[in-house]
Amino acid sequence: MWMALFFALGSTCFLVGPIPAYADLVGPTADAVTFFVGSILFTCGGALQTWGARSDRRAPAWWAALIQSAGTLFFNVTTFQALQVAMSSTDYDRLVWRPDAFGSICFLVSGVIAYVASDRHGWLPARGPAGWWQPAVNLLGCIFFGISALGAYVLPGTDSMVNVAVANANTCLGAACFLACALPGLRPRRTVPV
Repeated sequence: MWMALFFALGSTCFLVGPIPAYADLVGPTADAVTFFVGSILFTCGGALQTWGARSDRRAPAWWAALIQSAGTLFFNVTTFQALQVAMSSTDYDRLVWRPDAFGSICFLVSGVIAYVASDRHGWLPARGPAGWWQPAVNLLGCIFFGISALGAYVLPGTDSMVNVAVANANTCLGAACFLACALPGLRPRRTVPV
C-alpha cells in the first residue's frame, strides 16, 4: 500500500504542476517544489517496487522496477536543477533537459519490459484478473512522459522550449496514467476467513 501511496502522490504532483493556472496561483518556486517533491515520491515508490521484486532478479518485473527507479533518480536531478537554474540560463539544456530525457527513456524502457511481460493477445492486453489493464496504461504514461521531454527541449540559442503546451499536456497525461495505475493499490486488501 505504501508503494501505491507514493506513486499516487507523486503522480498528483506531476498532474497539477504543469497546469498554468496552478503555476500562476502558487508561483514558479512553489511549482518547482511541487515537481521536486513529486520526483522524490516517485523515487520512494520505485524503491519499494524494486525491493518487492528483488526475489527474482532475472524476472521482467525486477528489471522493469530497477530501470524505472533509475529513471526516477534522473527526474530527481531534473527537478532539483530546475529549482536552481532559470530557463534563460545557458546551462539549462545540459543540467535539466538531458536528465529529463534520460529519465523518460528509462520510464519508456521499463514500461515496454512490463508490457511485453504482461498477458496479451498479440499487441492488445488480455482481459483477466484485476489490474490486467495496468501494464498498457503504464506504458501509455511512459510514452506521454517521453513526448513531454521532447516538447520541453530548449532550442539552442534561444530561451524557449520546442512546445511548452505539448510538454505540459503530455506531463499531465502521463501523470494521469500513472495515477490511474496507483489508485487500485490504495484499496485495502480483503482477507478471506479461513
